[in-house]
Amino acid sequence: MPPDPGPPPEAGPPLEAAPPPASPPERPGAVLVRAVLGLWALALALSAALAAAAQRWPAALPPDGRLVWALVLGPPLLMALWLAAAWRLEPHPQPADRGQSGDRAQGLR
Repeated sequence: MPPDPGPPPEAGPPLEAAPPPASPPERPGAVLVRAVLGLWALALALSAALAAAAQRWPAALPPDGRLVWALVLGPPLLMALWLAAAWRLEPHPQPADRGQSGDRAQGLR
């Protein structure tokens, strides 16, 4: 039996399927604008819902000091607690590089 001569000389490497065309990368500014516009639309919808509810409310609400302080201080305190719970420190931080200064480092002594 003669040895296998291999592929014909005119055959090149097998062709691979071309990858799909990549979508153009989004600019960082466009992502930020989209996020801000989404947040603005959400705030506008909430404001419209509150304005509509205020028109249908039967009587004015008297301000209650405790409720006002809870609404003013509550969200920042909750965010501070959330940040403190999620904050992680390195178990053994590396000592800070203090550099070299003084007469010995400058070769004066």
